[in-house]
Formats: sequence, structure tokens, C-alpha cells
Amino acid sequence: MSLKRTDFRFFHRLRVRWAEVDMQKIVFNAHYLMYFDTAITDYWRVLGLPYQETMHQLDGDLYVVKATVEFHASARADDQIEVAMKCSRVGTSSITFTGAIFRGDEHLISSEIVYVFADPASQTSRPVPAVLREILSGYESGGPVTEVRVGSWSELGADAQRLRTAVFVEEQKIPKELEWDTPDATAVHAVAYNRLGRPLATGRLLPHEPGSSKVGRMAVDRTLRGGRLGRDVLLALMETARERGDAEVVLHAQRSAEGFYARLGFTVLGEPFEEAGIPHVAMFKRL
Repeated sequence: MSLKRTDFRFFHRLRVRWAEVDMQKIVFNAHYLMYFDTAITDYWRVLGLPYQETMHQLDGDLYVVKATVEFHASARADDQIEVAMKCSRVGTSSITFTGAIFRGDEHLISSEIVYVFADPASQTSRPVPAVLREILSGYESGGPVTEVRVGSWSELGADAQRLRTAVFVEEQKIPKELEWDTPDATAVHAVAYNRLGRPLATGRLLPHEPGSSKVGRMAVDRTLRGGRLGRDVLLALMETARERGDAEVVLHAQRSAEGFYARLGFTVLGEPFEEAGIPHVAMFKRL
């Protein structure tokens, strides 16, 4: 099977580790299936679909019924490779993924993995849900898989609260009384949703000083971090600030997220400090 990079929209990048090569100093053949499986996991993230929650919502699960690997050339320790994946076919109850591993433009490995959508209790096949079929075909044809809605607390508050409770209260152990405050009622909120209507990321925008707005309460579903969701929410809030005539946006970034904001053009302002027991730093960006 001869494949080219242009055959794919999705790529998962990794570096071959020493533990993955064999006595011939090339990647041990079984690891290639692990690479493809890891890439498919990331593929679901790109679709904005937390896997376990999505399968529960669709009342089913996916089971591998066939996996093939075709070897063209070998990867070696420390190679930077890209695992490309695409959904190449959706049948009545099956989903076929075609994969390829590239080192630069060199095609090293091909794969085909076939899943069957089935009842998780009996593992008997059932039709692939129409909405999942549409999400897969839409992504492969270049369409968006998430959307950001901007609105008031009365419109988006329930979904924003769900995300913020999971991230700040349950994950980061911030007391509830510090998380919920009266400015929510007057703030502009943004929530990112997937094609199943599930909220994935949120943030809010408050007036700060004349000509300045403050972004806060940025939260992203734990299983989907590292993608574009936080960026999309932040850009939506910044556009809202720009539309109402603000000249800058400020925020209090957790130190662990400082790099994220810096990559989007934010600059550190002042010395680090603690907020809700977590190290923070003030940052700003001109609009």
C-alpha cells in the first residue's frame, strides 16, 4: 500500500524511544501497532470526543476485529516520526482506519485497523450511530468538529459550571466558595462544544479598567487538553473584548499554563503570586 502525506489530515508526532528497538537496532515490529493505537486515541481528541464519555453517550463501544501492518522501511531509535491516520470507510456497523508512518516524506509503515461498533454488554454489533458517521466524514472532508458559543450566564452557565466544577473543584481542589462568585452573572462567557453537544472548554470575560478586559475561569476537559480548545475559547473572548472597544486583555495565569498564554502573545506583568493556593502570574496582551 503506497500512501502519501497528502492523503491525510491527521498526524500524531512522536520520537522513537530506545526501549522500542530490538537487537537489530530498529523498532520492534509489535510496537508499530502500539503507535497506530496511540494515534487513534489522539484522533478522537482532535474530533473533540472524550472516548469513554462519547461511547457511553452513543450507547456502544468499539472493538478491533482486524489489524494489519505492512512494512516498507524501518524506524530507528531517536527518529522523529509521524503517525498519520484517517477514517477511510464507515460501514453498517464497522469503521475502518487507514494509517501510515512517515519519517519526513518517507513512507515507512502502512496499517489498516477495522473496528466494529457493538453493545458493550453482549459485544454484539449494532449500526454505527448516524451522528458519529457524520462527525467522521465531516472531519475527513475538512469540516470543523467543534464550535465556540459566546453568551450570558443564563445561556451558557450550566455548561460552564459543569466544566469548572470538574477542573477547579474536583481536580484542583479549589473550595467551591472561591470558585463561584457574583461576577458570573454579568460576565461574557464562552463555551466550546463538540458535535454531540458536549461542553469541552470554557472561559469568561469581565470589565477590568477603562479600555481593558480580564479573562478568567479558563477550563478545558482534562482528556482533551493540549489541542486547540483553550485557544479557541480565548480567541473568542479576545474578539469580544476587541468588538467592544477594549485596547488590551489581562488575565491571571496558573504558572503551569504560562507557556500556553505566552505562545498566544501574552506578556508577563509583575511578580508571581498565589491565588486560591495555586501559583499564578499576571499577563496581558494588546488588542
